[in-house]
Amino acid sequence: MFDKDYKFTCVDRFLKYAKIDTQSDEDAESFPSASKELDLSKLLVEELKSIGMKDAGMDEYGYVTATLPSNSDKDVPVVGFIAHVDTSPAVTGKNVNPVIHKNYLGGDIVLPNDKTKIIKADENPELKDMIGFDIITTDGTTLLGADDKAGVAEIIDAMNYLIAHPEIKHGKIRVCFTPDEEVGRGTEKFDVQKFGAKFAYTIDGGTRGEVETETFSADGVVIKFNGKNVHPGYAKGKMINAVKVASRFIEMLPKDTLSPETTEGREGYVHCTQINGNETQAVLKFIIRDFRDEKLVDYEKLLKGLCEDVIKEFPGTTFDFDIVNQYRNMKYVLEQHPMVEEYAVESLKRLNIKPIQSAIRGGTDGSRLSYMGLPTPNLFAGGHNFHGFLEYVAVQDMEESVKNIVTLAQVWEERS
Repeated sequence: MFDKDYKFTCVDRFLKYAKIDTQSDEDAESFPSASKELDLSKLLVEELKSIGMKDAGMDEYGYVTATLPSNSDKDVPVVGFIAHVDTSPAVTGKNVNPVIHKNYLGGDIVLPNDKTKIIKADENPELKDMIGFDIITTDGTTLLGADDKAGVAEIIDAMNYLIAHPEIKHGKIRVCFTPDEEVGRGTEKFDVQKFGAKFAYTIDGGTRGEVETETFSADGVVIKFNGKNVHPGYAKGKMINAVKVASRFIEMLPKDTLSPETTEGREGYVHCTQINGNETQAVLKFIIRDFRDEKLVDYEKLLKGLCEDVIKEFPGTTFDFDIVNQYRNMKYVLEQHPMVEEYAVESLKRLNIKPIQSAIRGGTDGSRLSYMGLPTPNLFAGGHNFHGFLEYVAVQDMEESVKNIVTLAQVWEERS
């Protein structure tokens, strides 16, 4: 039974973290991609120390780790809880001004500093389950950062609760806060052996009750069309404009299928995220996603076939085609360790939260960690509308996430 008199700290922590700009940089080659991410990471080390966590520290790559020692006589597997400090490059994370809408009574939520930004009730059906809740939003000019600073705050609060309640038995717990998740590099320097957990959970999901054990498989594709530049005054019959080649290639892509805006559920997609170039060379970056690995191969063949078709229309053009492996569906690993999901579901049931066992149309650090030897599903943190101005999270959902982490630690101890 959770202590009804406990004073949660997750919201106060989150409001503080949200105001620190930790936006990662998808074009950087350094790790972490933006040094400002470390501003929060350094603070988290001090906060972990202040609540009594052991060996709290940050390594050379910006990974923050700490340990809560076991207080059980049982041989309990070491379990980790993981969240990321960076925010999406899609929308600015500078000068974030969180706003708390207390006792939400239903209807649209108009954001105060840009009244054209409206969280519409009919477009956010989960709001109907939040009547009476206190909802944290942006002011309309930035993202909020609930992805994933809410998860960071919830993990620290859960550890604070366990330290304050030593009567709750649990095994050894490891926590880690990573940089660069939003640019797909969150596990690039992660040392699974050094972390020392046998199983882990990322606290990086959305709706209350989510237990996500399946993600997209993902690759990136970089296509370079090589043209021929000639002074435009004397270019007749000589110039091959790579920009026009790239434009024609984009026009050849499927229009009613295979894009994020035309797919849902278990449908995969091919998505152009960036075009840069000039007459000499145009560079196109794609992400391709599907729940089945073999479909990625099909999508890659499709793109390469279109490249071959388009250069026939522009004689003299050449192209380079590079595939970048990103991550794979963690389902295939987690199926070998069913207790990881079973215990998460049991924890939710004890809290009278309906489990939502769903597949992620995206990926988490857990996708890669699972294939690196650390089976890691994703659990809810409470946030919604990630990566945009309309992001929000309910105070009550954050507190339920704290309870879930605590209860899950208990389940692992009891079942060992």
